Amino acid sequence: QVQLVESGGGLVQAGDSVRIACAASGFTFSSYAAGWFRQTPGKEREFVAGISWSGASTKYADSVKGRATISRDNVKNTVYLQMRSLKPEDTAVYYCAASHGYAEFPASAGMAYWGKGTLVTVSS
Repeated sequence: QVQLVESGGGLVQAGDSVRIACAASGFTFSSYAAGWFRQTPGKEREFVAGISWSGASTKYADSVKGRATISRDNVKNTVYLQMRSLKPEDTAVYYCAASHGYAEFPASAGMAYWGKGTLVTVSS
């Protein structure tokens, strides 16, 4: 059974940092690109960051570039998103996703698997 399980969300203060994680199981995670999207009520899901299967290539949305770092550990089958200098507008449910190809990012339609999300709330 394919699973992507996010963890690490919660309530943080503006200016703080947070690291969220996504543990994969049920498929060969190391063969997939992975990434993060986020969504707030009434808005479409938006791309945040993506990473190639090896970790050698990464890409970021302009809104988080310079404040976010995506990484992965293929031994632990886990992908991480570290975000710094958080702003209230970063408040969202953050979803982990896996894709057959790194080139699919930033399009959410190209994802093969999705997690159920973890809420990050940034208070001002």
